Amino acid sequence: MLKFSGKSVLPGIAIGKMYIFKKKEYTLVKANVEDAEAEVARFQDACEKGKTQLNKLYEKTLAEVGEEHAAIFEVHKMMMEDLDYLEAIEAKIRDEKVNAEYAVTVTGDFFAETFANMDDDYFKARSADVLDISKRIVRILAGIKEAGIDSEEPVIVVADDLTPSETVQMDKSKILAFVTRFGSQNSHTAILARSMNLPSLINTDIELLDEFDGKIAVVDSFHDTLIVNPDETAMKEAEADLKRWKEELAALDELIGKENITRDGRKVNVYANIGNVEDLPKVLKNDAGGIGLFRSEFVYLGSKDYPTEDEQFEAYKQVVEGMGGKKVIIRTLDIGADKQADYFHLDHEENPAMGLRAIRICLERMEVFKTQLRAIYRASAYGTCSIMFPMIISVWEIKKIKEIVEVVKQELIEEGHAIGEVELGIMIETPAAVMMSDELAKEVEFFSIGTNDLTQYTLAIDRQNECINRFYDSHHPAVLRMIQMTIDNGHKNGIWVGICGELASDLTLTETFMDMGIDELSVSPTYVLPLRKKVREI
Repeated sequence: MLKFSGKSVLPGIAIGKMYIFKKKEYTLVKANVEDAEAEVARFQDACEKGKTQLNKLYEKTLAEVGEEHAAIFEVHKMMMEDLDYLEAIEAKIRDEKVNAEYAVTVTGDFFAETFANMDDDYFKARSADVLDISKRIVRILAGIKEAGIDSEEPVIVVADDLTPSETVQMDKSKILAFVTRFGSQNSHTAILARSMNLPSLINTDIELLDEFDGKIAVVDSFHDTLIVNPDETAMKEAEADLKRWKEELAALDELIGKENITRDGRKVNVYANIGNVEDLPKVLKNDAGGIGLFRSEFVYLGSKDYPTEDEQFEAYKQVVEGMGGKKVIIRTLDIGADKQADYFHLDHEENPAMGLRAIRICLERMEVFKTQLRAIYRASAYGTCSIMFPMIISVWEIKKIKEIVEVVKQELIEEGHAIGEVELGIMIETPAAVMMSDELAKEVEFFSIGTNDLTQYTLAIDRQNECINRFYDSHHPAVLRMIQMTIDNGHKNGIWVGICGELASDLTLTETFMDMGIDELSVSPTYVLPLRKKVREI
C-alpha cells in the first residue's frame, strides 16, 4: 500500500482503477525491421484499433450533436479500409523493410498531396482526412493515448496537469476522480472538476509511473490523500466513507422543489454554471432556478475549427429549450489566457491574462463575434435567454457591442428568423469595471460578478501560479468591498446583480452575500442543493 498527499479541489471519495494520462510527443524515426510480416501484422492491428476508436467517436458525436457532424468519422473509417491505401503501406513495409510508423506517415503524406492537387473540391477536402487517419494509426503504433480516456470502465485520471481543452474532450461518464501533480485550486481545470462533482486532488506527490496504470486506488479528498493498492483495512474504511458520503448527498434531494429563502424571509436566486450541453441533466437533477453562466468558450475548445453558426445554434437551443422557460445566461466566448484554441492562432503574450482575450478578441474579430451572436439570438426564440459579455472595462465597449447586436438582430429579422427578448448584461471582473460600475449599470440590465478574475486582478496574483497560493486570499477585504460597491451601484441604477464566480459556492460567505443584498448566486450544478440548504438555515 502506498499513500500520497495532495490538496483537495472538491471533497469526496472515489474508489477505482488508476488511468495514467501522459502527454507524449512523437518524433518520426525511420527504422529497418527484420521481420516485415510481423510489422505488417502490427500495422493491421493498429488499423483495427483505429476503427474501434472511430466507431466510439461516431456514437459519441451522434448522441451529442447529431448525424451531420458524426458523419466525418464514418468517412474516416471507410478511408481506413481503403485497399489502395492499406496495400500501399503494406508494400512499403515489405519492400523497404521499414517500421510501420514510417511507412504510414510517408504513404499518408503521398496520398494527401495527391488529393490536394486534384481539381475536384470533394477530393481536395479528403487530403486533410488522409492525414488525420494516418496520424491516428501512428499514434496507436507509438502507444500514444487519445486526449480522451481509453477505458471500458470509469477510472481515476492521474496526470501532471490538464488543460481545459483536454478535460472538455474527455468522456465524463468514464471519470471517477481527478488527481494531478501540479495545478492550482483556482485554475479552470479545478473549476471544471467542481462542476462535474468529481473528488479531485491537485499538487499530489505522486510520480506518473506506468506500473500505476490499472492499479486500484482510493481518492479521499476529505483528507487530501491518494492511496494506491489499499490494504484490506484501508479499503473497508474507504468503502464505509463512500457509503456515508453518498447518503449525505442523497439527503439533499429532500430540498428539491423548495425555495431559496432564509428563515427571516430574504430570497436569492440560485442558478447553475455549465460548460456544455452535457451538463444540462445535472442542472435539472439539482433543481437549479436557471443557468447563470453558460461558458460558451467550451463549445470552441471542444472543436478543431471555429464552430459554425448552426453548430452553436444547436448547442444553445438544446440548453435554452431544455430549461423549459427558466433563464439561461450565455457568456460570449472567453478565449485567451489559459483557455487556448490552436485555430485562433493567438500570438504568444508575456502576460496573457492581461492580453488579447474575451471581449477584446470579439471586438477585434468581428465575424467570429457576429456568428456567435446570431446563433444565440436564433436560440433565444426557444426559451428565456440572456447574454453577458466578459472582461468589460469601459462604457465605449458596451456601446460598441450594442451597435453590433442591433445589426445582428436586424439581419436575422430580414432573413426571416424568429428571435426572442434578450436581456444584456456584463461581467464585473476587473477593478476598472467595479470603479465604473455606476456608469456601466446605466447601459445594461444586469451585472454578474466573476470573482475568480476579480480576485486575481485586485490582488495582482496569478491564480494559476501554485507557487504563490498562500498569498491568494479570496476573502480579502478589498475583494469583498468591491463586491459590495458593485451591488450598491447596480441597485442604485435599477438592475439586478449576481455572482457566478467560485466564491458563490463558498458557504462561509453565503450570509455575507445575503447581507450585501445579492440577487443571484450561480454555482456548479452539484452545489445548488448545498447552497439552498445553507440559505434556508440563515
